[in-house]
Amino acid sequence: MEAIPEFYFLGDPREPPVKLHRLSPSENSIQLSAPLSSIPSQLLLFSAGDWSGISSDSKVEVHLEARNGKQIFLGTLTSESRCFLWENSSSSDFPCILEGRELQVSLLIKGKVCAKMKKTSQESKKRKILKEEEENICPNKGLAKSQIPKQKTKNSKHVPVTKPGIPAKGTGAVSSVPSGRWGHALCPVDNETVILIGGQGTRMQFCKDSMWKLNTENDKWSPVEALADGSTPEARTGHTAVLDPESCRIYVFGGSKNRKWFNDVHILDTQAWRWRSVEALGKVPPLSYHTCSLFRGELFVYGGVFPRPNPEPDGCSDSLYIFDPQHEMWYQPIVLGDKPLARSGHTANLLNRDLYIFGGWDTPVCYNDLYLLDLGLMEFSRIEVNGSSPSPRCWHSAAQISDSSFLIHGGYDGNQALHDTHVFSTVTRTWTALVHKSLPRSPRAGYSMLTLPGVNDESKESMPQELLIFGGGDNEGQFYCDTIRLQISEILDV
Repeated sequence: MEAIPEFYFLGDPREPPVKLHRLSPSENSIQLSAPLSSIPSQLLLFSAGDWSGISSDSKVEVHLEARNGKQIFLGTLTSESRCFLWENSSSSDFPCILEGRELQVSLLIKGKVCAKMKKTSQESKKRKILKEEEENICPNKGLAKSQIPKQKTKNSKHVPVTKPGIPAKGTGAVSSVPSGRWGHALCPVDNETVILIGGQGTRMQFCKDSMWKLNTENDKWSPVEALADGSTPEARTGHTAVLDPESCRIYVFGGSKNRKWFNDVHILDTQAWRWRSVEALGKVPPLSYHTCSLFRGELFVYGGVFPRPNPEPDGCSDSLYIFDPQHEMWYQPIVLGDKPLARSGHTANLLNRDLYIFGGWDTPVCYNDLYLLDLGLMEFSRIEVNGSSPSPRCWHSAAQISDSSFLIHGGYDGNQALHDTHVFSTVTRTWTALVHKSLPRSPRAGYSMLTLPGVNDESKESMPQELLIFGGGDNEGQFYCDTIRLQISEILDV
């Protein structure tokens, strides 16, 4: 079969892109088409996928066509120019020809379309082995391959023995708990359940007990058992897991494992408790230690570290990618404003439609800057904070604690793990250092922190009530397996 990309058009920014479908293939051309309800003021045409089956001198002509055969030429797509924007000029007489008639966007691939044979199982197996041998120096791109950033600092010795963290006072002993780890993902399932996925532990080994559930009603952990349509997520670190409460699905994306990098998407249906892997359209690079936020039903992935071909070191991303679950498609939006520098190991907190990005790392620099991405306008701006900011850090954790504030804790500053806590107010644009006896005192990085909602008996509305913290490491070879729960009102002295 031919290796040609998928073609889409977007006429209304409030609606998802429309895919053009094939009508009639021939020896030297392929025609695709899709209906259009009316002539828009603007029309964005773009492709997604492999162009290797179309010769470099081929052209893809795009027309706006009526049923009576009359048409308007919109533009041309090529392998070097894979998208364009057509604007309906008010001074043009051409749209009048098509007004009031049934319309379609018509696309004609003119030129040589090469045949692409399906890979044999042996070729696919060989490619899989080669992919697994790709180098992964995550997440410090400047370190040598033999160095382990999570267990070795400039002034420390490698300590391979894991020492479990001490459970926080008042949490109670648990007979069965996940092994100590960092770089895992922690995600709520419902008001009574949290799921733990992946991570790395002692001697930088990937955790064999990779998935657990926590019952927040009785504080008990239990291993996860789930059916699968296809494959379950392979063991990994630096990935993200995000719940869509509308569909009751958890989306797991990216991460890395030794020399292997991931850009796959896995979906857990929390009602059927069944995994499914996604063959997504569009392109997104393998990423680890990125952030992923759910907004209006789509996943917004920012930053992260990605592999580059040897002998170059790994690099960090400054790009924003969006995954549309409805069409299972990746795309990149046009983003304006003052863009942050590339980074990984940062945090992103979504308050209303504002995404606050703090800190991160791109060897040899740690950041403590704060940026706001307005997801309505798709515009970045750097926030000039009042007073002092927290010290530079990466692999810290953050959680929203009210409608107008979020909290960060711990992390790694390039030399040692941290244990300080700070709260940012979006109203006053001020950072405030927070000191309280209930907060974890052991330095930790690469752990997970999320908000557990409480329920108001009168209004039945969910609201942030508790912080849940699990795992992490001290960057000296010690990995934690403690589960800490904190009342937000207590640490804020409300």
